[in-house]
Amino acid sequence: MITNFPDWDVMRMHYDVIVIGGSAAGLAATLYASRQGLKTLVITKDIGGQMLLTNEIQNYPGFANTSGFELATKFKEQVELYGPEFVYDEANGIERDAECPGLCFRVKTMSGDYHATALILAFGKTPKDLGVPGEQELKGKGVSYCAVCDGPLFKGKTVAVVGTGDQALEAANYLASVVSKIYLIHTHDRPIGSEDLVSQVLSLPNVQAVPNSKVSALKGTSKLETIIITNTTNGQNSEIQADGIFVEIGYIAKTAWLKDLVKLTPQGQIEVDRKSKTSQPGIFAAGDVTDIPYMQAVISAGQGAIAALSAYNYVQGIKGKTATRADWRAIKVQTTK
Repeated sequence: MITNFPDWDVMRMHYDVIVIGGSAAGLAATLYASRQGLKTLVITKDIGGQMLLTNEIQNYPGFANTSGFELATKFKEQVELYGPEFVYDEANGIERDAECPGLCFRVKTMSGDYHATALILAFGKTPKDLGVPGEQELKGKGVSYCAVCDGPLFKGKTVAVVGTGDQALEAANYLASVVSKIYLIHTHDRPIGSEDLVSQVLSLPNVQAVPNSKVSALKGTSKLETIIITNTTNGQNSEIQADGIFVEIGYIAKTAWLKDLVKLTPQGQIEVDRKSKTSQPGIFAAGDVTDIPYMQAVISAGQGAIAALSAYNYVQGIKGKTATRADWRAIKVQTTK
């Protein structure tokens, strides 16, 4: 047991736990970690993950019928009551922090480095990039992968949504009540998705469809200013002036960057035990990124809770304090007036 735990809050921004991922597993982990009083940071490109691809969920307890977008939004609203911090970025590196050997980790992202005593890997699959010039430079400067995360930042402004399927349509439907105008960029004559949702989105007065088109480049100096569009039928380019673009084109599994940190299965999943511990002390994992069977939102959420309680006990052990087995306390939550 280490009893001389340094006062990291004085020395620099240090968290008890960093949760990487913002879907069922990550948000459940954040809820349980925050309720236990851990200083918690969430690093994620979006809120909802693959749930956003599901227009109808009928098997999540307490919800007879809901959409993935609605469920993810409710998750986030509940989690925010307990005060965790959010950074909308993608983790691309983890290492033991040389400034506190054996005690904490450094998580690297495009926007900077973050430090924590424990980590919970719960990122499932990661939103795909467009892969066009200007995207990497303008991430967080008008380029977003999460409508519910960043939509309020564009209140009254002009944005674009690029993608096909209900994921893009749900994003456009949500943003229509926030922004002044939306360009819905898609590669077909008509958006692909649930017909009721297609009709609903196209009927919105501030939504303008941009059919048979793909994004070729993003331009701007300190922020996004121009979207270069290529017509897929005639190859002609055009420009759209916009303050933001929401990329809704699906997800991809990314675990190769962890291969020297935690043990992976041949399929690239993170191996965990029944307490969600990985092969690396202080690092826990939950959800679809792990080797658990039955990839369901409710199972991911349950595993996220286990990971958070295990992380809490790990941090308590580092600090020389008492561990716990449950989370039944009534806690006064934060409210806004």
